[in-house]
Amino acid sequence: MEQREREILRYLGYKQKDLPDERTRVLISETEEELKRVCTPARVFRIFPIREVTEELVDFGFTSIRSRNLARNLSGCFEAVFLAATLGSKTEQLLAKYNRLQVSRAVVLQAAATQAIEEYCDACEEEIRGQLGAGCYMRPRFSPGYGDFSLEFQREMLQILETPKKIGLTLTDSLLMMPSKSVTAVIGISREVISCSRRGCEACDRQNCPYRRG
Repeated sequence: MEQREREILRYLGYKQKDLPDERTRVLISETEEELKRVCTPARVFRIFPIREVTEELVDFGFTSIRSRNLARNLSGCFEAVFLAATLGSKTEQLLAKYNRLQVSRAVVLQAAATQAIEEYCDACEEEIRGQLGAGCYMRPRFSPGYGDFSLEFQREMLQILETPKKIGLTLTDSLLMMPSKSVTAVIGISREVISCSRRGCEACDRQNCPYRRG
């Protein structure tokens, strides 16, 4: 079983040792192919110096973020990446279509799209990593809504990155991103090598990790 399929099954609620029936595997394959045809991923990012990190505050000079969890994640970092990525409006339209017409396919499509945006964010990180100098290392991405990192920061982050103009990513009054299959994140840059699961905190059992999201 391919890693991509395993990740989709994880988002569907399958345990690591659970095996899907043939119908589910076919449905996953079909929705993946349909998603590939409509998906138009796009990203924008900027790298900012960090002025100071205290126990509960990260100060960038032009803005500051009050969050103990984020401050812990960025402790020891001298810069941070602000990243926004999306699968595009056509993916949103496909999700809306199946939410109306075929709920079972919509559920699988939701999982496949979640896997796809995470995979795209991983690719974005590789792109960013290639632009860093020698001896620079990236922390796990940390998004508004994780732990005590307020979702309210989404408003400022999208303004800073000019996402409506650059990648068509907007925010509703209730702080939901549109298209919904989008990610914003802060990624610390430090001189310290760390070991962290590429699959993220949801798939990692290190509960005492200092970089854990929440």
